[in-house]
Amino acid sequence: MAQVLHVYQQIEWTLEDGEFQPVWDVMLSYDEKPGIQAVENKAADLPPVPGKHTTIGRDSEYIRHGTLSLLAGIDLVTGEVIGAVEDRHRSREFVDFLKMLDDRYDSDLRIQIVLDNHSAHTSKETGAYLETVPNRFEFVFTPKHGSWLHIIEAFFAKMSKSFLRHIRVHSKEELKARIELYLQEVNENPIPFRWKYGLESANQ
Repeated sequence: MAQVLHVYQQIEWTLEDGEFQPVWDVMLSYDEKPGIQAVENKAADLPPVPGKHTTIGRDSEYIRHGTLSLLAGIDLVTGEVIGAVEDRHRSREFVDFLKMLDDRYDSDLRIQIVLDNHSAHTSKETGAYLETVPNRFEFVFTPKHGSWLHIIEAFFAKMSKSFLRHIRVHSKEELKARIELYLQEVNENPIPFRWKYGLESANQ
């Protein structure tokens, strides 16, 4: 926990003082959101009826087209969300995400990532890739059962409540396109998350 809080303290100092130089050039909070269901209505929604009911009526039966996984990281300084929508979230997809980060940021910058202990993050395949880009990445692992420490989880929770909760699509392809559009709209006005809880202990 102390290591994670130290990252957040670096971010807070950076946001408060534009001249402060953190230890790492780029700092991200990363995780996967698996099992996003592509669900289609069997019957069309019924519009609200004045004087009877004020909400949309929806049949309980639906068609399930499968699921997608969102791999996402928040740049903790800019607030920008970097995402990839995949069918699965294995080591292969995680390595592809790291390669995307490697292409995205200048080659002389070092990238620090806060992430959990998922097997894909510590696999041989991931380790083999990291050996090809020495000193490019550093992983800071959250403690087990410490998802509350993970800033990206707050983003996923907001996304679920505001966007995914009642979404209906005709295919996985449509769901992927709508998730990508959502990320694009979020990044039109990115807002850094200001973590406060426990930072006093990071200074000790």
